[in-house]
Amino acid sequence: MQTEVGRFLQYLNAERNASALTLKSYREDLANLATFLGESYGGHAPDAGHVTTLDLRGYLAHLHQQQYAKTTIARRLAALRSFFRFGQREGWAKSNPAKPLRTPRRSRHLPHFLSSDELGRLLETPTVANASGLRDRAILETLYSAGLRVSELVGLNDGDLDFAADVLRVRGKGRRERLSPIGSHASRALRAWLGERKLHPKEKQGLAAPVFVSRLGKRLTTRSVGRLLEKYLRESGLDQRTTPHTLRHSFATHLLDRGADIRSVQELLGHKSLVTTQIYTHVSTAALRAAYEKAHPRAR
Repeated sequence: MQTEVGRFLQYLNAERNASALTLKSYREDLANLATFLGESYGGHAPDAGHVTTLDLRGYLAHLHQQQYAKTTIARRLAALRSFFRFGQREGWAKSNPAKPLRTPRRSRHLPHFLSSDELGRLLETPTVANASGLRDRAILETLYSAGLRVSELVGLNDGDLDFAADVLRVRGKGRRERLSPIGSHASRALRAWLGERKLHPKEKQGLAAPVFVSRLGKRLTTRSVGRLLEKYLRESGLDQRTTPHTLRHSFATHLLDRGADIRSVQELLGHKSLVTTQIYTHVSTAALRAAYEKAHPRAR
């Protein structure tokens, strides 16, 4: 199975332009299946082409018993379908044993977001008296202003910044590129940070230089962004459930609340499908409903 998995990952990388994070997820999901099958067959897992639907039913039952989230199980099942569909194309699988399996119905949780006032408090929390504070202010302003994923933020290079038009070139999921406008606050914060940034000698220079770097001058990681946000949440007294992705949720929700077209929001977020964007309309509707029930004398 290891050989087939390796070829599958090469296919995703070369033909589907899958991101490094997607490749990592597929690799881990398929390794998890291989481990389960090995244990089920006494240490001798069947070849990938001999895996049956019954084997996969047992695997999904195992995931349910281990109390994995429905979203995780659905993602793993999607990975299996893609893997065995690739096997059919390559000729080592006669059929797709994952195809008959039903995807668990996912409960729809409305995404957590911050109000405009809460975001104002958060964005004003980092000090601008030193380089790290300027960097952190620029990070938070950019995440919210452009609605970026944290992986998109840390992947920004100097060549992706166009201050003349106040636009960022962003590389999203599947290596798809899009242009993301930023507001004046984010633009000023970025300029201030870049005036103080010091790059490590081994980091790429020029247009390939990373926009956001650590104190050592090396490209910042997604985990580092999460840690700095946790720090400012404590200082501002805001909801600790807030993550870097919350700023993206807030970006979309605030745009729709103020009359932005959902198709435009889809483009700004870099969503491939409008269905993904539509959850933010539910957030806006929920907020309107709450305001109605609070204010209308005959709402209840």
